[in-house]
Amino acid sequence: MNMGLVGWIVIGIVVLLLLYAVGLYNRLVRLRALTKEGFSGITVQLRRRADLIPNLVETVQGYAGHERDTLEAVTRHRTDAVQAAGGGVAATAQADAQMTGMLGRLMAVAEAYPDLKANQNFLDLQGQLGSIEGELQSARRYYNATARDLNTGIQSFPAVLIARPMGFSEEPYYEDADSSIQSAPKVSFKPAA
Repeated sequence: MNMGLVGWIVIGIVVLLLLYAVGLYNRLVRLRALTKEGFSGITVQLRRRADLIPNLVETVQGYAGHERDTLEAVTRHRTDAVQAAGGGVAATAQADAQMTGMLGRLMAVAEAYPDLKANQNFLDLQGQLGSIEGELQSARRYYNATARDLNTGIQSFPAVLIARPMGFSEEPYYEDADSSIQSAPKVSFKPAA
């Protein structure tokens, strides 16, 4: 076999390996960008929810002014939630869970006031909040799907050989900090004793 031909075969193999590495690198870059986009979608929905909260608190306050502790806690957690968005996925998820709990308390307060539940402004705000919560849930699912794809791409062979040296790392999943939702509730149909 001719030495020139062997040289061309070696060069061809090296070029193919380089093209494969470039393609792999570009795929990981795209997956990382999609993950950042997904997290950005969560923060946009959290911002929308945070912007709605002052109007919601003000409306409830008009009917339930003596529920001051709950209203102040909701306002305080709103500020924490806005600031947490810059702290990464875990901090944002924790602040999100706390805000969701506070909103649940606020809605429980509203249940005690029939006039408030019938107020059109409150009903509109409640509808907007429900819409935002639905979009937030979709944004969380999208982020987790992109994080899964990125993490799988980084951990798969042969990408695992070049991903870490090129600066790629796994992204955490957006998880609810409430451990009670991780297990099924105990349900009993036995009559109370």
